[in-house]
Amino acid sequence: MVQNNWSRRNAMKAFGLGLAGFMVPTAFKKIKAEKIPFTAIREEPFVPGKPVTAITLGAGSRGNVYGSFGLAFPEMLNIVGVAEPIEIRRKRYATNHGIMESNQFVTWEHVFERPKFADAIIITTPDHLHYGPCMQALEMGYDILLEKPIAPTEQECRDILQKVNQTGQIVAVCHVLRFAPYFQKMEALLRSGAIGEIKSMHHFEPVQHVHMAHSYVRGNWHNSKTSTPIILGKSSHDTDMMRWLIGRPCRSISAFGQLSWFRSDNAPDGSTDRCINGCAIEKECPYSALRIYYRNRSWLHVFDLPEEREQHGDAILEYLRTSDYGRCVYRMDNDQPDHYVCAMEFEKGITATFNMEAFTSYHGRRTRMMGAMGDIRGDMKNFILTDFKTGESSVFDDSVEDVEGYQESGHGGGDWRLAHNWVKAVAKQDSSLLTSSIEASIESHIMGFAAERSRLNGRIEDVVV
Repeated sequence: MVQNNWSRRNAMKAFGLGLAGFMVPTAFKKIKAEKIPFTAIREEPFVPGKPVTAITLGAGSRGNVYGSFGLAFPEMLNIVGVAEPIEIRRKRYATNHGIMESNQFVTWEHVFERPKFADAIIITTPDHLHYGPCMQALEMGYDILLEKPIAPTEQECRDILQKVNQTGQIVAVCHVLRFAPYFQKMEALLRSGAIGEIKSMHHFEPVQHVHMAHSYVRGNWHNSKTSTPIILGKSSHDTDMMRWLIGRPCRSISAFGQLSWFRSDNAPDGSTDRCINGCAIEKECPYSALRIYYRNRSWLHVFDLPEEREQHGDAILEYLRTSDYGRCVYRMDNDQPDHYVCAMEFEKGITATFNMEAFTSYHGRRTRMMGAMGDIRGDMKNFILTDFKTGESSVFDDSVEDVEGYQESGHGGGDWRLAHNWVKAVAKQDSSLLTSSIEASIESHIMGFAAERSRLNGRIEDVVV
């Protein structure tokens, strides 16, 4: 008999080495050295015979994003009217686009008191003001570029779809991530069978803690009753992206989440109603309005600041004294969940999870696609595709040849690629050219409404389109 002289320590060491080898198979350590740039799915070269004319309803951040496409490419889009109740925004927008005085309106209702005087309407009003102008524009024969979410309620979304089908107007929903080269490349690989049959997906949206406080605690979307639930106001991009990448309809959904931190019972001792009112912990608070807006001068796109930079400080302080942006995050009338998780089942038994999380130091969506023959993992800058058959991994990076000049727009160039896609569809009067049509976009909204019902009622909800 051969005597076994191995000690317990040696045996455990050997077992540990064996386990490590099992956990990280050698075959999957091969990563191709070269990085493969994303290739945007570009629109065919197209310039309309004359630019599409449009009226912008809402001259805030998103209205300026799509309006700036017209400034950069005047041969494609000409903004000829604007409706905006905040005078400084209305005047600046009109000046930038050379809009005559008679085509400057205070509210969206005023636009429709006039006979139709443009090809299209761009709706970038607050969420709760999407339904009214959209229905009126369809009634008057305007084509539409509609900022997401489509409308605050499921019934209103369905009403808009029905009206579009009745009128035949061209309506694109601003699901701009469909046009980002990162997601376009990922979708093309999935459709080509690069990872085989899709089996499951995990998608994570880290909102980032300051962004959460800015937009969904203090900002326009802080209360679901006056805007839309956060699963639509923030994450309809994500439900749309999941539906598009998986390529099959969602059948059921279960959701959990709550408002756990930004509440009055978590207000620190010594805090005040406004950060500027002598708050004892202001200097150490990560959500201090004085720190974010005044000292760091960040997230200022919502402030209508004077042209003279030396006057910005006084103007910011006035906002902090008078607007929600200066209020304590623990003393707002907010109701949006600060963390949200969904479990979904798609057709053919494909499973998926989605997490939206406020409490992160970083942002940028993280996506994992799992297939029978490979997987993809990415962070909106780069993604790695691993082929199970060869054991090789390929790294796709974020370098994109910007032949159209669209990369300077937001969402990785997706904003202006969407605008171009919509302009072409309107100019050719062909709704089949739209990538983010109302018909394609409504399913992700219905998923969101079902998720919110599930979260509030504690049950699995069917998704019925």
